[in-house]
Amino acid sequence: MSHLVERLRRLHVEGHASNIETLREDHRDIPAELRPAAVLAAITERERPGFLLIHRPSNMRSHPGQVAFPGGKIDPGETPVEAALREAYEELGIHERDVTVIGESDTYRTGSGYAVTPVIAVVPPNLELSPSPTEVAAWFEAPVDFVFDPANQVEQSAFWQGQQRSYIEILWQDHRIWGVTAAIIANLAKRIAW
Repeated sequence: MSHLVERLRRLHVEGHASNIETLREDHRDIPAELRPAAVLAAITERERPGFLLIHRPSNMRSHPGQVAFPGGKIDPGETPVEAALREAYEELGIHERDVTVIGESDTYRTGSGYAVTPVIAVVPPNLELSPSPTEVAAWFEAPVDFVFDPANQVEQSAFWQGQQRSYIEILWQDHRIWGVTAAIIANLAKRIAW
């Protein structure tokens, strides 16, 4: 077992041992019925570990062009881990055999009707990825230490659907991470004492 895997397993257990009142929540009204979804928060095993993130194609019906973790809806009979691994394979060609699952984290409920479970995992540093062009426009790595740093999680606001709304924005190089993905990262940062 690698040092990173051991460290993350310990930090995951410690960070999820107690309740945290300050976790981010969606600013929108949450529907009563939520569809279960999962994302793979895959961390590369390198000297400076990074999260694997994708840009959605600009022609997608939902969340066009946005940065996201690989993921999607949980199919009937699937666990969040199974769904996250399936979606990571479908979107980036990441084989289950190359993923060391650390564990699940806090489900993030969205105003768009999803209950998204992040699945934290470790992947080798130089995986050969095969992005699906229908689901992935590009992929990149953002260093965990950078995105977990509260100084880089900038609170923004915008007028949307008749109300002033706040959200987190993380700028890494020429990538803008915001919305649900940035909120999940901010919540993970509170659970994983990096």
